Amino acid sequence: MKIKYSLLFFVALYSNFVVFGQEKKFKMHTIAFYNVENLFDIKDDEGVNDSEYTPAQGWTAEKYQQKLINLERVISDIGTTEQHSNSPVVLGICEVENRGVLEDLVKRPKLAAKDYGIIHYDSPDGRGIDVGFLYQKKHFTPTSSLNVPLIIYNIDGSGKRVYTRDQLLVTGYLDGEEMHFIVNHWPSRSGGEKRSSPYREAAGALNRKIIDSLQKINPDAKIITMGDLNDGPYNKSVKKEIGAVAKKDQLKPGGIYNPMEEMSKRGIGSLAYRDSWDLFDQMMLTEPFLRDDYSSFRYWKAGVFNKPYLIQTTGQYKGYPLRNSPSEPGFSDHFAVYLYLIKEVK
Repeated sequence: MKIKYSLLFFVALYSNFVVFGQEKKFKMHTIAFYNVENLFDIKDDEGVNDSEYTPAQGWTAEKYQQKLINLERVISDIGTTEQHSNSPVVLGICEVENRGVLEDLVKRPKLAAKDYGIIHYDSPDGRGIDVGFLYQKKHFTPTSSLNVPLIIYNIDGSGKRVYTRDQLLVTGYLDGEEMHFIVNHWPSRSGGEKRSSPYREAAGALNRKIIDSLQKINPDAKIITMGDLNDGPYNKSVKKEIGAVAKKDQLKPGGIYNPMEEMSKRGIGSLAYRDSWDLFDQMMLTEPFLRDDYSSFRYWKAGVFNKPYLIQTTGQYKGYPLRNSPSEPGFSDHFAVYLYLIKEVK
């Protein structure tokens, strides 16, 4: 399966429309995911470990507002070019404390102009951080949503449940076309990559189960699963449990394509640790998005949003994402990732 048309913009029309070459006109939308790193309000909530982001630790109302301003800038920029001015029509998001912080975020002027709706559920994560889903009401109409719990138990044999983020499934219509989105934030590598790997493998298996259930209803279901997986595209959780493939010609009906695997092999990353880059933030698509008929939305290309203003320019972490802390509201320790969907317009 190959994209038939040039992947360069030759003629720009307006906002969500582009022309490839001089003959074919396409509608284009950006779908994105962003780990916003510790988007906490300033309140110390009972029952969750959020005390790090409170005035007692230096996290003030002014710093919280600056964090929102920073995120507003990023989200309004993701996927935009001189030819395509619209921000993401769908944005999966993680590391948000509650619905309230999302409401504060979408009220920022640049985002308010896009009229974003919110889908959010509280998860049982010990720090109180959740995943969420933002969508431009003009383009996406949700019909159902479900938070699917990841039930895992401590590998130390104690039998205690490990409380982590749910997986958020949202179904709806993007400009009249049904699609399904799964937003993920898989268990961390706390305790070491190898030791914690079974938790993420369980998350991958749950993700595949959700996908299978949707494909059982409709084998041609268009599904995008996205998130901070705390694993790379090459890890067992993604390659075996989800069954993602790196090349379009390997993709079969019912399969999942992961454009991030080839990007990772080229050294492209969304986060850095000990001077090594990795691509834990991923977006994967089911086979119907890769077909050659552009009468409905198809996948075009994916990217990592790593503009210069998001990068630390001095000090020990020069070149890393300009991260957030209670003492200094930055952006995030992760770059956002995105993909374009295109549809031929007659």
